[in-house]
Parts: sequence; structure tokens; C-alpha cells
Amino acid sequence: MLLVVFGPPAVGKMTVGRALAESGRFRLFHNHMTIEPLLETFGFGTPPFNTLNSEFRRRVLEEAAVHGIDLVFTVVWALDSEDDHAVMASYVEIFDGDVAFVELRADLDTRLARNRTEARLAHKASKRDLDWSDANVRDMEGQWAMTSADDTHAAADLLARHRHLVLETTDLSAHDCAARVLAWLDQVT
Repeated sequence: MLLVVFGPPAVGKMTVGRALAESGRFRLFHNHMTIEPLLETFGFGTPPFNTLNSEFRRRVLEEAAVHGIDLVFTVVWALDSEDDHAVMASYVEIFDGDVAFVELRADLDTRLARNRTEARLAHKASKRDLDWSDANVRDMEGQWAMTSADDTHAAADLLARHRHLVLETTDLSAHDCAARVLAWLDQVT
């Protein structure tokens, strides 16, 4: 099974993913596991960075599916991007549709505060330039649809065909979020 945890930057995807992995039901594959090794060599968003990031993610997902590894995959997903939609649809195919989506939400002020937490900075070298990272959180907020609140986006049909849970994380700990996700999965599986 692939459990896709998505939402805007600094909403808590990696932290919730770690809490889900601690349950023993999933292994964690967070999006920065492929981003960080490529940054220094190629720079973010360059053609070789994008190519390798995409290939690395696909191969990890393929191997997890082949070997029956239940995986939590965390990702920022621009729901109104046709390209992101196509990529996510291809990930669903890798797992033969055995996919559930967990959408995390929190207001901008909460996410900006979380953007500066010790855990985030320890695991994501690319976020240590706090001015850039804060600007990135704000920019993505204005540039892309980061939540499914508006169901006219490119991803609406994909989310409608699969299990989809929305969690407001502002006042929840990562462990509380994980407990809710696991209880939800037990009910819908």
C-alpha cells in the first residue's frame, strides 16, 4: 500500500510520516530523501535535478511495490498542476490502485512557525536558509492550489476515486495525526 501524505510546505508531512512509521505498519519515504542529495551537485529545479529526482522517486516506489512494502510517501502536490497530477496518477498505477491520500492542512502562520523547528532544519538542509525557506512557503501558497478545498483542480478526479482523508493539523501533534490516520485506515480498509 502507498499512503500519500500531502499538503503545503511546513504543514507537518515528514513529522506525521515519521509518527506513522513508528507504528510499524509503514516505512517512510519523505520527499527530501531524494531532494537533499541532488541539491549540492545540480541545484534545485535544474533539468538534471528534476530528471534525477523524478527517476529516484519512481524507482523507490516501484521497488517498494514489488517487494510488498507499505510506504508513507510525503510530497508537496500542486493540485492544479497537470504535470503533478500525471505524476501522482503514475504512482497510483505502480501500486495497482492500493493507495490512500492524507491531506494535511494548517494556516500560513502555523506553517511559518513550523518552518523554523529544529526537526525540520535537522533533516532538510535546503530549509536552513530561513529567509529563502519562509519566502518559499509564502510563494507556493500564492502560486499553486495546495489543498483540495476547491474541487475544480486537476487532482479532483484522482482524489475522488481513492480513499482521501483531510486533517487540520494546527492544533494536533504528529502522534495525534498519525493515530487518526491509522484509525481511519482501519475503518476504510
